[in-house]
Formats: sequence, C-alpha cells, structure tokens
Amino acid sequence: MQLKDCRTARGNIMKPRERFVRVLNFQSPGDRLPLVEWAAWWDQTIIRWRTEGLPASADFRQPDGLGPSLRYFGLDELYCLLARPIGPECPLPAYHGAGIMKDEAAYEAIMPGLYTDQSIEWLCRTALSLKERHQAGELSIRLWLDGFFWFPRSLFGIEDHFYAFYDQPDLMRRINEDLVRFHQRTLDALLPILVPDMVGFAEDMSYNHGPMLSRDLFDQFVGPYYRRLVPRLKAAGMKVFVDSDGQVHDLLPWLIDCGIEGIYPLERQSGVDVNEIRAQYPRFLMLGSFDKRVMNQGEGAIRTEFERLLPAMRSGGFIPSVDHQTPPGVALSDYRLYLELFREYAEQAV
Repeated sequence: MQLKDCRTARGNIMKPRERFVRVLNFQSPGDRLPLVEWAAWWDQTIIRWRTEGLPASADFRQPDGLGPSLRYFGLDELYCLLARPIGPECPLPAYHGAGIMKDEAAYEAIMPGLYTDQSIEWLCRTALSLKERHQAGELSIRLWLDGFFWFPRSLFGIEDHFYAFYDQPDLMRRINEDLVRFHQRTLDALLPILVPDMVGFAEDMSYNHGPMLSRDLFDQFVGPYYRRLVPRLKAAGMKVFVDSDGQVHDLLPWLIDCGIEGIYPLERQSGVDVNEIRAQYPRFLMLGSFDKRVMNQGEGAIRTEFERLLPAMRSGGFIPSVDHQTPPGVALSDYRLYLELFREYAEQAV
C-alpha cells in the first residue's frame, strides 16, 4: 500500500501531518482521514507476523525503527515522544501492579532515579532526529506525559495507591508537585526544538464501569496539576488529550473543566460510544475507538465496525484507530484486510 497525495483547494499537496492537524482543528483533511496507529503493535503480534511474512526490515522499535513498519503498511507516521520520570536506576516492581515504594522515606530513597536530566536529554535527541521530517509535514508527533493519577500509582502500586489518597495525602501532593516541575523542565528543553501536534496525559483512571476515583478525589489530587500545565501546552500549539482505558463517559466533564480537549483510546469493550460522545460534546477531540476484537472476524464484521464509526468520522475532530494495540490473535492477513477497509472508509468519511 502506498500513501496517496491529497491536494487542497489551494492546489498544494496535503502531507500526513497537515491531514492530522486539520482533523484536530475540525477542518477538512482533503481526500481522506489520517490512517494512524496511535500505539504500535504488541510484541507478540509482531512475533506472529514474522512467521507470516512480515519482513525484518519493517522494524517497529522507536524512535528510528517505527517509521519503516508504518510505511510498510501504508500508514501515516505518528510518533510518540516521552521523557520517563522513572529512570532506569529505580528498582523494578516485583510483579505487574506492584509498587516500588511505600512511604515518604522510600520516596526519598529512590529520588536519585526519578526526574532525571538523562530522560529529558534522551527525549531531545529523539526530537532532533525527527525535527526535519516533522517540519516537512511527513510525520506527526504525540508527546506522552505521565499523568497525575498514573504516576503516583506507578510508584505506590495499584492497591497502595488507592489507600494513599487517604493515608498519605501530603505525599501524594508532593509527588505530583515534583512531576509538574519535571514536565515543565521537559517542555523548557523540548519546545525550542519542535512543538508536538498533540499531547496525551497517560492516566488509565477508568475501568469498564467508570472512573476509579471520585470527583472529589480528582478535584483534590489530579485536576489542580492539569490546570498548571494545560494552559502552557495549549499556548504552545498542542492539542491536549488524556489517555484512559475503560468507560470514560463519566470522566469527560471532569477533564473538560480542566481544559482537556480530547480523549483516547475509546475502548469499545468497555461500552464507550464515540457517537454518543460526539452528540454530547460536539467539539471534543477523539482518537481510537475501532473495536480490536473484530479484526480477525472477517470483512463483514470489520465493515460493520467502520459503519458504526462513520457518523463520528464525518463529524470532524475524530481520528479513528484501533482502540488499543492490535492483539496477537490478529493474523497478518487479517490486518491487511483491516487496512484496506480502513482506507476505504477514511476516504468515504470525507
């Protein structure tokens, strides 16, 4: 598959980044919507596809290797830039969901491995390697920022994090104050190099029945820190999203009150309805929403899913994509069929 050029009414060739930015501004993207994977594929998916004919040259590792695989599949390139606040010197959790600290003394002990200059320097080197192609419009960039629900959970672990709202509120606030300062340092270093097209706060603060915290806890421990950063992000020219799995309908008014402009990945298995969100919030931005569970069920099921999304695709401000990474149950032939139909509906939507 090869990307087709798109010409605007002015006669200029519309490049992938221009398509992406225009949709985020509720403008026409020309001949089609962007064709993106907001998150690349699971490692196990790639391992399977290697056995089914995916060439080794279609490398998917970031930052320099993601481009070949996106171009191999005919996708528009959307890169993720991030500076991790947890450095490699920090201890690893004992298992998924476990923490790496219990209290303020433990936080002090791991502090040398947090918020490091090395993380910011790595981000800047990556940004410099992408700058020329970004400025030329060949690719779009998403900035990842650890969010103020996500990051304390990464430190405390899932269970202790919930107790910490009540048992260690001052430490929770201290952690997020430190995180805000780290993000500000990251922006100080990054913005002179390039301005990403969007930013996503990694949060995952919902499960399949709604938010995992109350509005009161959100207003005390999360919202104030968004309000510190969002104005700067917007002023720089980025569209500001939150990344949260689960049922996010109930979460949206909380985010909007903090200036958040969009949400992803809109997981269908949690009952998220992109058309309902569009009806309720006509100017809210969305990314994702294609139900990954139907990707290996044949053309009829894939078409039915795109037909479900089509009204929102036509409404502007929505970039469809798999609602999470493509799972290893999807064969390479399934994925090729999905891409063929994705292009068809991306053109039909405009």
